[in-house]
Amino acid sequence: MTVFIQTCTLGSGSKTVAVKDTIDIQGLPTRAGSAALAQTEPAAQHAHVIKRLLSHSDFCINGKTNLHEFAFGVTGINQATGTPTNPKYPHLIPGGSSSGSAVAVASGQADMALGTDTGGSVRMPAACCGVFGLKPTFGRVSREGVLPKHSSLDCVGSFARTADDLWHITKAMLEDLQDVQLPSTISLGRLTPSCADEVSKTLDNALAKLSYVQYPVELPSLDEAFKAGLTIINQETWAAFHEYANNPLVGADIRKRLLMASNTTAEAVQEAEAVRAHFTAEVDQALNKVTALVLPTLPRIPLALADALAGKTDLTLTALIRPFNLSGHPALTLPLISTDGEPVGLQLVGRKGDDERLCLLAQQIQQQLGD
Repeated sequence: MTVFIQTCTLGSGSKTVAVKDTIDIQGLPTRAGSAALAQTEPAAQHAHVIKRLLSHSDFCINGKTNLHEFAFGVTGINQATGTPTNPKYPHLIPGGSSSGSAVAVASGQADMALGTDTGGSVRMPAACCGVFGLKPTFGRVSREGVLPKHSSLDCVGSFARTADDLWHITKAMLEDLQDVQLPSTISLGRLTPSCADEVSKTLDNALAKLSYVQYPVELPSLDEAFKAGLTIINQETWAAFHEYANNPLVGADIRKRLLMASNTTAEAVQEAEAVRAHFTAEVDQALNKVTALVLPTLPRIPLALADALAGKTDLTLTALIRPFNLSGHPALTLPLISTDGEPVGLQLVGRKGDDERLCLLAQQIQQQLGD
């Protein structure tokens, strides 16, 4: 199980935290799961989010975790530095790109973990591995000291086995923490995108147990936002890593994706930005009268590990998570289990800046579901 690719002990707290290897830790190189970065110099200082965690007495960082190379993949497969084994569902992919962070938490090797989420890279592996995962509002957690340096989509997010622990680490990470409470009456806006029957039934069963008012809502631009998110991530990842496109030390899957990303045109980016503005307004409007939106995290059961190791991938697994990177809204996934014993995620999406309330809602939902 290739989870920790660099070990360390920082901080004296009782809660252990594993850190994705795109986040700088002073004295350790940041290699982004790539053999091409094997000779990278150690980071001169901690990323801002690491400084924040270490300023609290509760946390102890116990290592840096492996990932899908350059954080540019959804399966978590990494032939060069190793693929972390999904501990609860070893027949399935661990999910990417923050595979090692999700596995570290699911396996108990860390109480919590940090990952990054540019197109679902926290929520995807959290759903695959059966843990909680949060993508915060874009900009509410500092990206200073995080690779790539520039991104309009990427957020430093967190993993935990319980909603209580997710809230505990989120409080330490957020800039300008707000003292909020849940409203006396909670309402959910229910989205019903096209999903596998097993996923829809599992979500229906969970929502039937909750004591909340539920309203049907629609996001007509959801599919467009998924495609626009792919366009933006391709353009920004090419800008960050284009120099490695022909490097033989980079995995063949990543080189192929980078070369495809190089074809992203300025016109396509302009169109994607128009979708971003429209979809963001659409989500804002849908959230006007509800506490949060609710929908599946993934539209299907995650890909079989054997298929992924054979080279198969499926970017459409991020169809329901990537759009909220484009819009910048906070999004959180809670673990569910289907009647067939497979992982399913319940995704909550909140108003921008409402990360605290979203975490409190997840705590209450976990209590009501009795998990």
